[in-house]
Amino acid sequence: MPRNSLNSLTSRGCRRPLTAVVGSLALTASLAGCGDGSGDSGEKVVTVYSADGLKGVDGDGWYDEVFADFEKDTGIKVKYEEGGSGEMVDRAVREKNDTRADLIIALPPYIQLAERKGLLASYDPKGSDRVHGSGKSVDNRWTSVVNNYFGFIYNKKELTDPPTTWEELLDPKYKDKLQYSTPGVAGDGTGLLIKAMNDFGGEKPAMEYLRKLEENNVGPTPSTFKLAPKVDKGEILVANGDVQTNFEQSKSLSNIAIWFPAKEGGKPTTFAMYYGAGVMEDAPHSANGKRLLDYMLTEKAQRQVSGIGGGFPARTDIRPTDENAIELAGLIDGVTLFEPNWQKIEPGLDGYVDAWKTATGN
Repeated sequence: MPRNSLNSLTSRGCRRPLTAVVGSLALTASLAGCGDGSGDSGEKVVTVYSADGLKGVDGDGWYDEVFADFEKDTGIKVKYEEGGSGEMVDRAVREKNDTRADLIIALPPYIQLAERKGLLASYDPKGSDRVHGSGKSVDNRWTSVVNNYFGFIYNKKELTDPPTTWEELLDPKYKDKLQYSTPGVAGDGTGLLIKAMNDFGGEKPAMEYLRKLEENNVGPTPSTFKLAPKVDKGEILVANGDVQTNFEQSKSLSNIAIWFPAKEGGKPTTFAMYYGAGVMEDAPHSANGKRLLDYMLTEKAQRQVSGIGGGFPARTDIRPTDENAIELAGLIDGVTLFEPNWQKIEPGLDGYVDAWKTATGN
């Protein structure tokens, strides 16, 4: 595929204003745990490999609440390990002949990479029929458990006249004052490449822009999560991120604000970066992995996504009306959504990352 062709990277006809609907809906879905009641080995344990962002720093994140409820309801203990999406999938690939995780959760295109590498078992979790088709595998290898969107943050205390465009970030005043996570390692870092290629019209102009931006960039970092505290303290002024993580962080990091860069003369854009979850092929506790995935898609867990996790429910029938949900809707109101073609992006990922390394010298 011609990697400099934007049409090969986005689904045509999918550009539209992104709006969030808030309302109430009475549901009768059961909150009972699913599955057969025990892991394959009889152990009451399930191991989760996940991209960071859903577990709170002080035990107050969506994972913290869901895992605690799951353990209480089922007696199955959750063992949790996190890192960048690429990092966790790479680890699972290395362990393919000695699988240690039962459930893996990653941002696109890494969950698609896990599927292509044969890491994921076919499983259709309860509640997945309420997940939009773009948020799940056609072969039942993975499904979204939390929806999210790519974004940027800035220090609103230091920047009284904050940037609105990509081009403004080339200003010398941002020298060593901006940083973004490493493409190919962090899901949000890869997201930056995808958004730049969309906004600038292809790989070549995007890489030319990122070459210029490197003059101001502090340098690569594997963790997007750790950038927000640096922005909050004023060590840097601008960083990449995602709405769910940064919204949750803003509750304790009061100086960060979320924004969506536009190309000069254009409109701000973003795209969905859901947390896709799949049960591992040859998982040591496969039944427990399936049971936890079912649990994440229950009405109870999905209603907690905005109120506790600061994200967007994966189930389309869950329309929360809590304070966070209303604020999140306001954040993305008027932002244009484009829909990446992940099935074409994922196989070309190494090429995009190599082009970025060549352009930036990283």
